[in-house]
Amino acid sequence: MPVGFGVLGPVTAWDDAGEPVDLKGPRHRAVLARLVAARGRVVPVGQIVDDLWDDPPAGAVGAVRTFVAALRRRLEPRRPPREAARLLVTEGPGYALRADPGTVDAWRFEDTVNAVADALPRAALDRLDAALGWWRGPAYADFDQPWAHAERSRLDQIRLTAVERRAEALLALDRAADAVPDLDAHVAAYPWREDGWALLASALYRAGRQADALAVLRRARELLRDQLGLDPGPRLRRLETDLLRQAEPEPTGAARVWAETAAAYERSVVPGARARLESTVGLLRSLAVTGPGGLEAARDHREAATSAAEQLGDPEFTARVIGGYDVPAIWTRSDDPAQAARVVAAAQRALAGLGPDAPEATRARLLATVAIESRGTASPGPAQAAREAEAIARRMADPALLAQALNGVYMQTFQRAGLAPQRDAVGVELVALAARHGLATVEILGHLIRVQARSALADFTTADAHAEAADRLAARHESPLVGVFTGGYRAMRTAATGAYPDAEAAYRSWATGLAGCGMPGVERGLLPLALLCLRVWHDRPADFPADTDWGPYAPWARPLVLLSAGRRDEAASALRRTPAPPRDLLQEALWCLTGRAAVALGDRDVMLRARDALAPAAGEVAGAGSGLLTVGPVAAHLDRITAALLGSPG
Repeated sequence: MPVGFGVLGPVTAWDDAGEPVDLKGPRHRAVLARLVAARGRVVPVGQIVDDLWDDPPAGAVGAVRTFVAALRRRLEPRRPPREAARLLVTEGPGYALRADPGTVDAWRFEDTVNAVADALPRAALDRLDAALGWWRGPAYADFDQPWAHAERSRLDQIRLTAVERRAEALLALDRAADAVPDLDAHVAAYPWREDGWALLASALYRAGRQADALAVLRRARELLRDQLGLDPGPRLRRLETDLLRQAEPEPTGAARVWAETAAAYERSVVPGARARLESTVGLLRSLAVTGPGGLEAARDHREAATSAAEQLGDPEFTARVIGGYDVPAIWTRSDDPAQAARVVAAAQRALAGLGPDAPEATRARLLATVAIESRGTASPGPAQAAREAEAIARRMADPALLAQALNGVYMQTFQRAGLAPQRDAVGVELVALAARHGLATVEILGHLIRVQARSALADFTTADAHAEAADRLAARHESPLVGVFTGGYRAMRTAATGAYPDAEAAYRSWATGLAGCGMPGVERGLLPLALLCLRVWHDRPADFPADTDWGPYAPWARPLVLLSAGRRDEAASALRRTPAPPRDLLQEALWCLTGRAAVALGDRDVMLRARDALAPAAGEVAGAGSGLLTVGPVAAHLDRITAALLGSPG
């Protein structure tokens, strides 16, 4: 039974249905609270005694042990009598709480605030809104001991940072007026925080309230001087100077070039002209790599551009519009399968309409588009399109065209399990090709493909180097979405080589950056799937809350989750309905989950299917080819299936 713990307010615990767990008396809750404050570290029994009583009575150590035993019964009611506790454990001279980081509100809050420091504004705002909503009152509200004061003060400072980071996100999103009310209350309650004053003045100024902004800065100066004897810091002084100058700087540098060029384009190119539509595709291509918002906008407008091009009735022009969107693709599950199918259909219509004199490069770009957008398909057509595009690009010696074609080849190397070496070869060529010709986004793609492939082959040293290279390029060329994959890789690497608790914590920390990343194919359902794979690998129960959103991975998770809940008949029925996994980066992992459920249920037919599908990948690490999760070596799963088959009738 997964248990959640709350200390951001009165100390409490709740079960997976959200119902409160009876923690008995105040001393019991004090023991639990003290262990939560230790954040997984062991607290010696003597320290607990000193923290619970100002003047410990005789028998205090025995009382603490009694409290712990009672808490264990409440927190793990289904644990057999002689089985070791898994949550509140005895270790060395004391006790520790071995809870998942995501189940303790204070731990989850701190991890979230730390993670949003590098997040994009919209994702940061959403995550901070959620995190601040977890507070139900003062932290450790029931307790007045020194350890509680210290932890309460520490968490309060993190909360104040969260409030200020939330305001920064609102300002970055041009929502200055929305930031003002909370910042006003913030500085009233915490007048010594100069960042709060600076943010409030900035928000007022950006909302068109210059006089109010100046008044805020004067108030800040008076309070700091009168209450703390301090002069305003450089940030406040600089901000006041700017406001007094009524600074409204003219665009300079890149901003000026952009503004003037855009204005010239608007004046010179006739609305509705083909040149305007074709050049729009180039802008969308750049927009797609700028971040979540840009990716979503590019995806939406791309289809509109394709539709507008088709209405002109010129297949060659339509082909240029479709094929010009050569945005590198690394994830094999489409963000919008219906839209991808429509793009493929449009590309195939354009291919059918091309005349014999159409440029070869135009045809190759359409073929590459078909291969890239047909990810996860069993049809031979897209693979053939990829190879044909590659052949044309090699004949033409066109590096950008070859890169697009090789991206299509990569997307079509999933006809069966165990093809990581082929994908690695694609990554090797992309990195070399891009480095020679200055194709930054292609070079990033090549490094990420090699991260995936080398991980599948258990070569994490090489994968580390490619992840670092991808991060360096992403920082230089302002490609923030790369961090979704390199961050996921580092969590997966912890899972593959580190301790179980560290792996769960790494996955949960990484997942805080997925919300709003602009890639539904990545963000939805991937965290619970990664945790399920980790638990299966380590032979731990597949205990998940009933409302867990498995996204598209539900069919492969359901049998194991039902088994863990003791619903064997339902699990067997679900297993019989489980389809073969899509031919994508996760097929080995999903086959391993299916095989594990089949072994547990004695389903010989499904075991045979899983064994045959996984056999070509016997030397790989299951799921690690995604660069984001793993369920351990494929060979171990094959051994388990083989042993079960030898021991089963028939």
